[in-house]
Amino acid sequence: MEKYVVGLDYGTDSVRALIVNAKTGEEAGTGVSYYKRWKKNEYCDASRNRFRQHPLDYVESLEEALKGALAQASEDVVRNIVALSVDTTGSTPVAVDKAGVPLALYPEFAENPNAMFVLWKDHTAVGEAAEINELAVSWGGTDYTKYEGGVYSSEWFWAKILHILRDDSKVREAAYSWVEHCDWIPALLTGVNDVSLVKRSRCAAGHKAMWHPEWEGLPSETFLKMLDPLLTGLRDKLYKDTFTSDVAAGTITSEWAEKLGLPENVTVGVGAFDAHLGAVGGEIKPYYLSKVMGTSTCDMVVVPEGELGDKLVSGICGQVDGSIIPGMLGLEAGQSAFGDVFAWFKNMLLWPVKHALESNKTMSRETLEQLTDEITDSLIDNLTHAAADIDPEESGVLAIDWLNGRRTPDANQLLTGAITGITLGTNAPAIFRALVEATAFGSRRIVDRFREEGVRIDGVIALGGVAKKSPFVMQIVTDVMNMPIQVARHEQTCALGSAMAASVVADVHPDFNAAQQAMGNGFEKEYLPRPGYVEKYDRIYHKYCDLGEKLEF
Repeated sequence: MEKYVVGLDYGTDSVRALIVNAKTGEEAGTGVSYYKRWKKNEYCDASRNRFRQHPLDYVESLEEALKGALAQASEDVVRNIVALSVDTTGSTPVAVDKAGVPLALYPEFAENPNAMFVLWKDHTAVGEAAEINELAVSWGGTDYTKYEGGVYSSEWFWAKILHILRDDSKVREAAYSWVEHCDWIPALLTGVNDVSLVKRSRCAAGHKAMWHPEWEGLPSETFLKMLDPLLTGLRDKLYKDTFTSDVAAGTITSEWAEKLGLPENVTVGVGAFDAHLGAVGGEIKPYYLSKVMGTSTCDMVVVPEGELGDKLVSGICGQVDGSIIPGMLGLEAGQSAFGDVFAWFKNMLLWPVKHALESNKTMSRETLEQLTDEITDSLIDNLTHAAADIDPEESGVLAIDWLNGRRTPDANQLLTGAITGITLGTNAPAIFRALVEATAFGSRRIVDRFREEGVRIDGVIALGGVAKKSPFVMQIVTDVMNMPIQVARHEQTCALGSAMAASVVADVHPDFNAAQQAMGNGFEKEYLPRPGYVEKYDRIYHKYCDLGEKLEF
């Protein structure tokens, strides 16, 4: 009898549900649901780098996406679903009560952004991150950032928690503990009603919360109290143990099974980050950089246990045993903005267009909306076609891609982007090409850092929206990195990776490698470097590095 598994992928904007055959990876149903409140920009303030998501968005979209996927599957498929695993963005923590319920689910906190999930891209805690970095090297004890690349980021667990505790006394008084998004969903589905019983993700804890076996878990109480007395006692209300994503979190409750339309015996796996399971779905293998290319990037490498020895890789986003593939060392890096850079430029160009159309009195509202949609949908394509004809060294425009700070190498979310070399003859396609090149240069800096630190990179596997949709961007990244780049075939590699994890949790496959071999979809395309462009981009890349150094210092 065939067995089926479900992968749930919680991205920045939506939830994707994927039902696949656990033996073959054949798709049996898929559904997507966009967060309703997030789509209306509720609880966010981009000018303050505040990005929050309401837990109701997660719950409602879970139901809508999974029911949509189940509606496409036959009764036999649904009857034989044996396991479900979840991936989410991160670090995306939330304040909870003792039962593990997010505070925003209570009426008194329902409209309070500080009681909601603090999305990965929220940078309100840059000050707190700086304090963590300063204390880690000065307090006289263990440097708890040493497995985090030596630099703690405002995108991560402790900085966000401390910022909320300082910023909101009501949340501070009501919060018993804190839970990552990837830990909350499995706990919710399995009926955990005591936060101390939530099984915590190894990748979330190791890469974002400074958890490590060397110091028996999280940073010491002494360190946390020195950081701020508001953290006193919190360590004991969090966790000591962590679990890899091949471990079961529990069995779905009868209530959730009925609500979602699933069998009552479905096993729910321990959660993980979307990029990590995306790398699994994209068939990551040792010493190949798996590059998830979306609004931001997450760049990952896995290394067989013991091969790096005691080496600490500087300036990345952590190295954690079992974080991506259980049994291997997972190394993470990334760019704080990638697709977001292009979205920013598009929105800036559209601002005068939209405002001009809104004030138009001669056309009907329906015509205005249709015209706005047509311009919006075609803008990037038009820019791409025009930019493709520009010689890399012709325009003289050079950009820095730190529009949302810098994640790797050496996290610094206070940094900002820049565009130089503009003249009266500079046009929009030239600037757009410079922005694309800047994101490619940022990608190369990550590879350079790994190699400088003694981690070889044998190839690149790309996945995500940008990798699938923009040959123009992918070719420039390939030329800049001077390495072939394979693009994963599956449209939903994160959800597929979660499904692979679920197949291991359900004992359909003995490990992730076997699941990848059986369920993988392979690659749809390979980009190859163009020799003439490689030489030009090598020259421009060094100018990019020089400009970045000047801006930073």
